[in-house]
This record gives sequence, C-alpha cells and structure tokens, in this order.
Amino acid sequence: MNFYRKLSKVSFLENSYAYKFLFVTFIGIHIPLIGLLLFVLFGDQSGSVHSILFFTLVLTLIATGITLFVLKKLIKPIEIASKALNNYRNNRVIPQLPIYFKDEAGLLLTNIQKSIIDNEKYITDKQDLMYLLSHDLRSFAGNAQSLAQLILEENASDSVKEYANLICQSTGQQFEFIETLINLMKDEDEISKKVHNIKNIQLPTIFNLVGEQLGQKLATKKIQLKTDIEIAEARIIIDEELLIRVLVNLIDNAIKFSFPNSEIKARVYTENGKIIFVISDSGLGFKPEYKEELFEKFTNRGKLGTAN
Repeated sequence: MNFYRKLSKVSFLENSYAYKFLFVTFIGIHIPLIGLLLFVLFGDQSGSVHSILFFTLVLTLIATGITLFVLKKLIKPIEIASKALNNYRNNRVIPQLPIYFKDEAGLLLTNIQKSIIDNEKYITDKQDLMYLLSHDLRSFAGNAQSLAQLILEENASDSVKEYANLICQSTGQQFEFIETLINLMKDEDEISKKVHNIKNIQLPTIFNLVGEQLGQKLATKKIQLKTDIEIAEARIIIDEELLIRVLVNLIDNAIKFSFPNSEIKARVYTENGKIIFVISDSGLGFKPEYKEELFEKFTNRGKLGTAN
C-alpha cells in the first residue's frame, strides 16, 4: 500500500486509478529507450551493433521485470479489498480499510468498509427488534396459558378441561418456538465459528412429535396422517427442533388445503446420498404454472383452505 499511497499524493494521479497504471506503464516502456540514448551518448562509441542489441535486450527485460513488480504493488488495494471481503463473509471479521483515497480503488475500499459497517448495524437492529417481539409474544402466550390453568383449577366440564389442556399445550409449543427463535438470533453472531456436529436423528420419533403437535387439527377434520419411513435413523447435521418445525408447517399446510375424511402421506427415503422428505395430499392443490412461485415469501397466489 505504500507505493499506492505515495502515487495518490501526486496531484494529477490522485483521482484516477487508471492514470496510476498508465503512468507506471509509460515509465516502464521508456526505460529501455532512455537507457539506449544514454548508452549511445556516453558509452563506448566503438561498440558493435551486436553489443548495442544485447544491451537493449537486457535493458528491456530488466525494465519489464521492474514494471511488473511495480504494477503488482499497485494492485495491492484490490488484494486488500478482496481479502477483507472474503474474511468478513467467511469469519465475520470486520476490517479496518482506509477510506481516504479518492480514486476508483479507494472508492472500492470505502464502499466495502461502509457496507460491512451498515450490514453489522442492520444485523444488530434486527436482533434488537426480534428480542422485543419475542418478549411481547411470550407475554401474550403467557396470558393465554395462565387463563387456561385457571380454568383447569375450576370445576369445569370435561370438554372445557380438554380445551384448556389444548390451550396449555399450544402455548407451550409457542414458548418452545420463541426460545428457538431467540437462540437462533443469539447464535447469528457466532454462526461462522460454530462447530456443527453430526447427530443421529430418530425419524420415527421426529414424526411422532409432529403427530402430537398436529393431532387436534387432524382429528377436527378427520384426516389420517400416514407415514412411510424407509430409514429409521439418519446421521445428519441438523437441529431437531427446526426439522420438527419444518415438518409441522408442511403438514399443517396440507391439513389446511385437504378435505375432511381424507389422508395425508408422509414418506422419507434416501436417493443418491440425500434424504428425501415427501408430504403429499389430495386436497385443493395449485396450478402447475405457479410452481416457480411456490417457495417465494410473498405472492398473490394464496387462497382459502377447505374450511375457508
């Protein structure tokens, strides 16, 4: 960076990275010519043509080597910018790049530095917002759970107690989900340094837990959940709670768009070294031409379920 910094102090090179390259290249090209002129003017006048050619060739090679060496030093800002960006993406290390150069390379360094700082601020603000939201969600779920527990303490009918138990169960699941969300937000800062261990996942157990969480919804619409698990155990890098959440969301969606007295099928199998999860139903479905929008966060293709 020292050579680049010194060239940046030259007034006519200060604002243009291209001019710096052209200036160095111009000087490098003319070193052999200058050397040849000096040799002719002050050298041995009796020198042969071969000696002049040899001298010119050697001088050209030396000048080329020097020019390439200097140009290598001149691209140092690009190397530093690339290394800093890569280090941030892979290790979340915030660089301290110079932001006072005025040419294109300096602008690149400045934009990378400011973009990283802005991104860090965005992540911090998002985490703060999520902490506030999770606190409020806990309060709402806690109020519902407290009321359900009060109902259980009263001499209520069996059906009312059953509903109160379902409320307690549902709010308990909400607490677990909120806790998972908070842990994810806390881990975001250390996600690149976190050691991910391979776990033995018992897939029948996973689907039993999924079935328990969706039992009431399945019973309400008299829908059967049929599972076909071809592999009982899998060694994968995964968070069990989040896998359960994904499966609950998929099957809950299938319930929403399935007709009463129907069935939903869940199949797990391996193919080409991958574990495939398939959730299928015979409900409303969607038009094939909309399949590209299936996993978009926001789309206007939504529609009501079979229970409106």
